[in-house]
Amino acid sequence: MAGVAVTGSIAGGHSDIHSDVDLIVAIDDESFDSVMQERLTLIGTWASLVAGFTGEHVGEPRLIVTLVGPPLLHVDFKFVRGSDFATRAEDPHILWDRDGVLAGSLAEHPVTAPSLDLQWIEDRFWIWVHYGATKLGRGELFEVIGFLSYLREAVLGPMAAWRVGAAPRGVRRLESIAPDETRDLQATLCGYDRDDIGRALLAGVGLYRRWLDETGTPVERRRHAEKLAMQYLHDVIGQKA
Repeated sequence: MAGVAVTGSIAGGHSDIHSDVDLIVAIDDESFDSVMQERLTLIGTWASLVAGFTGEHVGEPRLIVTLVGPPLLHVDFKFVRGSDFATRAEDPHILWDRDGVLAGSLAEHPVTAPSLDLQWIEDRFWIWVHYGATKLGRGELFEVIGFLSYLREAVLGPMAAWRVGAAPRGVRRLESIAPDETRDLQATLCGYDRDDIGRALLAGVGLYRRWLDETGTPVERRRHAEKLAMQYLHDVIGQKA
């Protein structure tokens, strides 16, 4: 083991009693593959392990998600090669650095802050709107409710955070960092009701349009796709269930 660092809300200085503990465990490159095979066993010697699993569900197989305790505490252990330690989206707080290599690596490689690619969103948004409308037209209400959650996570939440100068991280902490935008986003919530879902879809589209216009960022708007997708959505909403 080359060192250990903590990230997330603890490193950022805004943790609370509900916070996870996000640890980075840096391993010497030559030992990394063997350590990867015994991670749960190792964690069980470090803490009172209740349960744990690997992080493929978030695209990070190096991650072990655990509960330790009691009292129960959620701890994420991300195992990385020492040579990859400086690849990051935010600066960690180093807890232990065996040879000082981790601190030196961070100093040599400045953090790359996450950004919001509005063109990437615009290129996809109207295809997503059409998708949601097709599910509404078919009567798959649970599917559309889940789709609205995805829009908040992938589009509207990041845009809301970006508007107030915060890092775009889905809908994380929006209630505290962007209270005005959070109030606007409540219009995209709905119950299990076809008319209510249609209203929420239109509210989500309206927010996206307004917030994109207010950014002042040059974006090539997909106007033809927007027009056709919105015609389709209005036609679906106008249909009788």
